[in-house]
Amino acid sequence: MKAKNEKHYFSIARKIVDQAPRYQKMSDDELKQQTTIMRKDLASGKNLDDLLIPAFATVCEADRRVLGMEPYFNQIVGAVALYFNNVAEMKTGEGKTLTATMTMYLYGLTGPGNFLITSNTYLALRDGKDIGRVYSWLGLTVDVGVATSEFEESARDKEKIYQADIVYTTNSALGFDYLFDNLASDTEEQYIKEFNFALIDEIDAVLLDMAQTPLLISGAPRVQSNLYTSSDRMIQSLQKDIDFEQSDDLKRIWFTTSGIEHIEEKLGITNLLGAEWTSVYRHLLLALRANYLFLLNRDYVVENQQLVLLDKVNGRKLTGTKLQAGLHQAIEAKEHLEVSLETRAMASVTYQNLFRMFKHLSGMTGTASTDKHEFFETYGLDVIKIPTHKPIARIDHPDEVYLSNQAKIFASLEAVKEAHAIGRPILIETGSVSMSELYSHILLREGMSHTLLNAMSVAKEASIIKLAGQKNAITVATSMAGRGTDIKLGPGVEELGGLLVIGTERMANVRVDNQLRGRSGRQGSPGESIFYVSLEDKLVLENGGKRINRFRSKLAKKLSGTNKLNEKLSESRLALKAVTKAQNVQKNQEIMERFQTLEYDQVLKSQRDTLYKTRNKVLEANDYRKVIDQSVLSVTLDMITKQTLTEEELSDFYYNNVAYGFKIPRAVLETLKNRRSSEFYQAFKESLQDAIADKLASINDDSQRIYYERLVILKALDTMWIEQVDHLQQLKSVVSGRNWGQHNPFFEYQREAIKSFDLMTKAILKQILKNLLLADLIKNEDGTIDVVFP
Repeated sequence: MKAKNEKHYFSIARKIVDQAPRYQKMSDDELKQQTTIMRKDLASGKNLDDLLIPAFATVCEADRRVLGMEPYFNQIVGAVALYFNNVAEMKTGEGKTLTATMTMYLYGLTGPGNFLITSNTYLALRDGKDIGRVYSWLGLTVDVGVATSEFEESARDKEKIYQADIVYTTNSALGFDYLFDNLASDTEEQYIKEFNFALIDEIDAVLLDMAQTPLLISGAPRVQSNLYTSSDRMIQSLQKDIDFEQSDDLKRIWFTTSGIEHIEEKLGITNLLGAEWTSVYRHLLLALRANYLFLLNRDYVVENQQLVLLDKVNGRKLTGTKLQAGLHQAIEAKEHLEVSLETRAMASVTYQNLFRMFKHLSGMTGTASTDKHEFFETYGLDVIKIPTHKPIARIDHPDEVYLSNQAKIFASLEAVKEAHAIGRPILIETGSVSMSELYSHILLREGMSHTLLNAMSVAKEASIIKLAGQKNAITVATSMAGRGTDIKLGPGVEELGGLLVIGTERMANVRVDNQLRGRSGRQGSPGESIFYVSLEDKLVLENGGKRINRFRSKLAKKLSGTNKLNEKLSESRLALKAVTKAQNVQKNQEIMERFQTLEYDQVLKSQRDTLYKTRNKVLEANDYRKVIDQSVLSVTLDMITKQTLTEEELSDFYYNNVAYGFKIPRAVLETLKNRRSSEFYQAFKESLQDAIADKLASINDDSQRIYYERLVILKALDTMWIEQVDHLQQLKSVVSGRNWGQHNPFFEYQREAIKSFDLMTKAILKQILKNLLLADLIKNEDGTIDVVFP
């Protein structure tokens, strides 16, 4: 659904404004009645395009009456852009929350399946309850899809939530509910009925910054490996640049050919990359990554002998979150902690594929233009820049570039002192937790009181950010903290020049830099932003290249012993270009990594879609005889095509799949010698069919029998799918190390994934038979039956 061009959006917005007097004259009852009228119009054949102008005019007036806020013309333009499935770039403070009411109301007229997605629980609860009053007043149903605590999580009424016309929720809450829906054993336990429309607030944070983080539901623990500790010891004995190499950006690491040979020699084995040693190679690779790609107090901390991950962007402790595919356990071994149980991934989906499931998708953010090509190529979304309500008065100064981190910090501290001396509020933004803590220590040493914001609760974050614009306030925060909450200036602050934003380093891309600048100068108020950067910044060190490294070393020798403020390089074109180039390199790498994540997940998605489609058919069916017959046929064919089959092997099969202590039927035993004959085939098949008939005959009630058969099939699907998802997780970590041998990792992954899916299909049919025959049926006095699967 696309409009011809942006001028069309302004034309529609003007028509909506022209309708305002008519709706202002309506009584409350008349205005509320518009919902009923428009729903009747939809039922009679009209589409949402036909209702765009009256629906937006209705909710604009409702916003005024219920919230006391009337949307500006620019907000109406933004809402129109959202309706036509675009990313609306609206600067900080331009009122994205109110803009969303128009688009959400129009889509809400269609019934359940419409979601406003926020990046954190606090915003979903706040806006769902506050803004939700408008939809309720107009006669739509609205609900909040998140819980405030783990206790409330279990009490969430998901049936009620997902029957609402509009749901305010978070990307993670929706994603996990989707995964759990597809683990349900009954259609009544599947709550999300429709993926109609999603409006994503801070869409760049969700679809770009979080794109590489899959949502995972972990299941039963796998057999605990004893290879983590020994693999860690092996890695400690290897030498960098001889046995393994690391990329210039320090983000990738791999074994060299000589390293593989060295390991083989130490272990006394050959062909480490062969199928026989896959598990050993995988653990060695995990240990290598754990030791050199993950750093203590940057990527994780150790508390109470437990490994706790850190969010690299905002510094929050990710309590309860674990790295997958054994990496978490490898880091525990590195830190000499007790190695926790490694669990299987039961279900998995990335945000990229979750939101591509929606019929209609749009989003809002203050910064999107710098990534407009990726939005279009990955999601088919255009970025529309919405003009600000008032001209931007903020002054964005050129970067101050210094040779060293120390010089940069000294210079930025002088700027803080100068602004603080007149009471001007200052927001110091850092790119990491360690940097935010360093600035906090320096400010304390200088006797300057301030607020540190890097790992607090989101609700407290919001209240701290609100106060960051008051006189004399100094706030130190990591780059993404407090998003979704505006900084309002206190009395007398405008006269001081407004909020001063100081960036202590360039972030991963220009988009994040612009988010920081956008903290200041909301709604036409004054403000300033400036970045202090150095050639020792992590961004430059990892992405600057050899030329800038030589330049830095040469200049460091030249300025050795001089005053640190003399290290200012803002006039050096090479230094300025180095920072910009490093940022571009980093951005391109992130785009490539997101593309690779999507590429790998597309393989999993195609298999997941097939499995979930099959699962839903099972849930909706009432006759499972064909499926059971197919499982018998598959197992029979597998048996007669074996190279050899002894009486002992046949006995083991019956014992492990049919019944404990089951004796080989005489007819099967007599035909065993001529195993490929039709007589053996028939006798073996009939033995399975007889066993199934006896088992099902023990259930007298037809509805109970059908339900039992359904459970048997679902259990087989889920068990084998868990194995498959887990296998693909492990496979991805293994093949990523194969490019050293001139193999394309993705092609390797794709080939192995297809092969394993075919094996899984056969395994499901065998598991159905096993579940059906070996499950214990415990009959209760009330007539119900408990099922205990093998």
